[in-house]
Amino acid sequence: MESSAVKKTTIRAIGNSSGATIPKALLEKYNFHEGDTVFLLETENGILLSPYDPDFESAMEFYQDASKKYRNALKELAK
Repeated sequence: MESSAVKKTTIRAIGNSSGATIPKALLEKYNFHEGDTVFLLETENGILLSPYDPDFESAMEFYQDASKKYRNALKELAK
């Protein structure tokens, strides 16, 4: 990892939990906004913060399969 990609933050108390602030430049770069849901994934190298929702991907795969199988029915329902 290049040193310019490493950002330092502090974990702070937030109610009964703790949280870390994300620098504005990174929020803008990754299109994160206040109130967004993010997911934490443990990796070999630490924690990955991502907007990626594995449940949403699973639902989209189900939709893709169903939309092919029931294409005609969905076309009729769309009328």
